[in-house]
Amino acid sequence: MDREDYLKAGRVAGEVREMVRRRDWIGRTVYEVCEWVEAEIRSRGAGCAFPVNTSINEVAAHYTAEPDDARTIDSGDLVKVDLGAHVNGYIADTAVTVSYDDRHDALVSAAEDALDRAMRMCRVGTKASQIGKAIEGVIKGAGFRPIANLSGHSLDRYTIHAGKTIPNIWSFGGFSLSGQSAYACEPFCTYKDGGGFVRNGAVKNIFALNSRKRTKDERADRMADYIWDTFNSLPFALRWLTGEFGDAAHGLLDHLVSKKVVKAYPVLVETHGKVVAQAEHTFIPGENGPVITTAWNGG
Repeated sequence: MDREDYLKAGRVAGEVREMVRRRDWIGRTVYEVCEWVEAEIRSRGAGCAFPVNTSINEVAAHYTAEPDDARTIDSGDLVKVDLGAHVNGYIADTAVTVSYDDRHDALVSAAEDALDRAMRMCRVGTKASQIGKAIEGVIKGAGFRPIANLSGHSLDRYTIHAGKTIPNIWSFGGFSLSGQSAYACEPFCTYKDGGGFVRNGAVKNIFALNSRKRTKDERADRMADYIWDTFNSLPFALRWLTGEFGDAAHGLLDHLVSKKVVKAYPVLVETHGKVVAQAEHTFIPGENGPVITTAWNGG
């Protein structure tokens, strides 16, 4: 584990997250949001660990802008902006829920408060199941419902979901936090009349390389090589390919998906159609508490 690169990535991600929190996005397109956030990450010397997620209202996660995506942010929207930075493949994953409608203030605060409570627990040896219990307690105590089938996760080099999960509800078993690993903790919550789960939606606009096998289509194979050379195993978006492949990018990417060279991730939608809020930090456990790599104090 390269601790210094994790910390560098975290400083970039934390600073950009707070810039997102402060900006007025009303009337802006999701394309503008994604492109602006990703440019800010790159301008600070980091790479984008995945396409910025701009998941609106009942969409909990995994929506990123299509090329020239025209959907605009409305004053009543609840927007989860989930962003990631990496330095040499070491990842910082963080998120903020942007809302301009004070009807949702308590819901947004519940996600943030649950994250704060979790961070106070995250020392070496803490069981992930106990973190989930605390997150669930804060969210339910505020009168809301956690999203039971979304969770935090361990991180590894060029790997966002590295096999271990930090639940948002109490669960049996689980692992104990290690000081030799980095993790992301991300409470999601919805209203009490929500289902408390997410389902796969029809839209799929985040992708990752699944294999290096050849397809016998020279252009598609060149795209697969470009993806590996540029993004490694990290997720990417169609709009990251159009500069290199132009109008052919969409068809070539579809071909790679059909051949299972590339995996497509569906958007995740709250089962009862209720709005969802999210908060997220990346951290490295210590003996006396965590180093929150994505914390930001303005320094």
